[in-house]
Amino acid sequence: MWIFDSYYKGSVHLWARDRGLIRTVAMHPQSFYFHLLDPPAHRGMIEALESLYRLEEVRFSTIYGQEDGYLIYADRSVAEKIEKQTRYSAELYNVDVRRDQQYLAERDLFPCGDPDESRFSPDFEVPLRLMQLQFSGDPGRRKAISGIEVQADRSRRLQGKESVILSDLLELVKVHDPDVLLIHRGDLWMQLVVQKAARLGLEPTISRSGRFRSTAARSYWSYGKANHKDKALIPEGRVLIDTASSFTYREGGLKGILLSARLSGLSPNLTARFTPGTLISSYEVYEALRRGVAVPFRKRDAESIRDFCKLKSSDKGGMMLQPEPRLYEEVSQIDFTSLYPSIIVKYNLSPETLRHPEKKGFLSSVISPLLDLRIETKRRKKTDAEYSGLDSILKWMLVTCFGYTGYRNAKFGQIEVHERITAISRELLMQIKEIAEGMGFDVLHGIVDCLWVRGGDRESFKEAVERETGILTEMDSYDWIVFLPMADGSGAYNRYFGRLSSGKVKIRGVMARRRDTPRYISKMQQELFELLAGTSSREEIWRAKPQAQQIHKKYLEGLQDANVREMVIHHRVSRLSYSRRCAQASAVQAHERLGLHLAPGMEIGYVVVDASRWVVEAEENASEYDVAYYAKLLEKAWEEVAFVFGL
Repeated sequence: MWIFDSYYKGSVHLWARDRGLIRTVAMHPQSFYFHLLDPPAHRGMIEALESLYRLEEVRFSTIYGQEDGYLIYADRSVAEKIEKQTRYSAELYNVDVRRDQQYLAERDLFPCGDPDESRFSPDFEVPLRLMQLQFSGDPGRRKAISGIEVQADRSRRLQGKESVILSDLLELVKVHDPDVLLIHRGDLWMQLVVQKAARLGLEPTISRSGRFRSTAARSYWSYGKANHKDKALIPEGRVLIDTASSFTYREGGLKGILLSARLSGLSPNLTARFTPGTLISSYEVYEALRRGVAVPFRKRDAESIRDFCKLKSSDKGGMMLQPEPRLYEEVSQIDFTSLYPSIIVKYNLSPETLRHPEKKGFLSSVISPLLDLRIETKRRKKTDAEYSGLDSILKWMLVTCFGYTGYRNAKFGQIEVHERITAISRELLMQIKEIAEGMGFDVLHGIVDCLWVRGGDRESFKEAVERETGILTEMDSYDWIVFLPMADGSGAYNRYFGRLSSGKVKIRGVMARRRDTPRYISKMQQELFELLAGTSSREEIWRAKPQAQQIHKKYLEGLQDANVREMVIHHRVSRLSYSRRCAQASAVQAHERLGLHLAPGMEIGYVVVDASRWVVEAEENASEYDVAYYAKLLEKAWEEVAFVFGL
């Protein structure tokens, strides 16, 4: 039974493929554990619970060991009342786990795979029917649906009156009966389709049951950036993927979403909408439930009490070595493969092992197979691009597993684990620096998990690092590399570009890599990097200088007559009110004048019309732009690349 959708509505609902479509409904009453520090002090509460609910005295497992307590068949509202009654001294477990995920985990089942195969295999079949939809227009404008491109057994275009288009679409969905709908901006379009179909009295065939589950729109902060999730209507019995907003789809495609579901025990409808952090957290919860480990409701061990001196001396960050900004030739870059997850596994790091290192840690044991899978997909993608998407999903999940060890609400995190990981990473960077210098290399730069060196035997260095640290590495060779300066002239830590021995130019931190750089500016930099890709030495770079200057001149002279659409600056809204006038404030106002409802985290596009007064226009209304303003951006982009010529 190949499960592709699951949810809980009083019982667990599963949709699967097994020589046809199968729908299963299974009873799974809600329940949770709780432990009382002093049960006799709460005898009255226990007796009241026994009279109202099924209550059992049990012994259950946590990552710290066995606990005596109670199993009660009740929902979250009861758990919260127990907390209040005990003045938050009760320890509760499995209160907020997803019941369909729990049902699958306790039976050693998982979505998007057969029960007899490994969840951790990068090779799996996808026995699902697909349909791809591309709507015309912008769903944010709430205008009429004027046309839809449909890709199923063949391509077709639906057009005409809106009622006819919707009727034809719903009939096509009914006839082709796809398991997966891939829709650009699907979460927004689906709201319109469902509303308009209901108004017209059309059969809601998008959902196989006729019903939808909904998720609320929300804005949130992650890694210092505002993000926004649109409201979503999720059809029952089908997978609906918003191909524009789904990070998982953008990084890993459909198979990336399905792999995330296999690992986390969640429906692809959810993994398509979740961040890597939520995916790794869900994976850890699924593994806990599968192993019979209770999942804490409230975090009680986020950080132990420490005196000020110990707190001050705690290691809270990775290490970086500042480069000297200039051009270097014949440089090697050595990277640890998934350094932080590798440290977790190698050093058996988990909240319960900090004071009992002899124990096998929960965190290290669940990260280990994920790390092995990442190493395998990284190896395979070198010869088969099919594995690139899977590798990207695993990379992001493993990157965030480190951050979640320090997240105060993480189910299985603790800040001391986070600090121990960064402390070890610093020691490892210093260790490989000393290895490099002992083998005659010049160390040029270092960032947490990688080191740039020059001279010496590269392969011998790689072997020595892996032998001494016990962690796998990757080695890149540059014909040349440029570390760019900061405003004060010192070397920037994360802004560089260089030509790899393969002939490809690797760029980091420059304007062409930024989402808010206008396309016209980015195109100039990309053309310059394509020119530099043909140079393999300092002398060849110098000979390419006149041609580079011609490219710069071409874009500068063409700026006056460029297409206004190439001047659009994309900006993610962080707030809606500003205390001073700036481009972002004007952009927000320009979009609000169009009647658009903005929220932090939404992305907007605008064109600067007059930088002296910060007059801007929304992307779709822009007809002119401030040439002088964009000339300054163009000059800044040129200066980044021209640093390679010593200018």
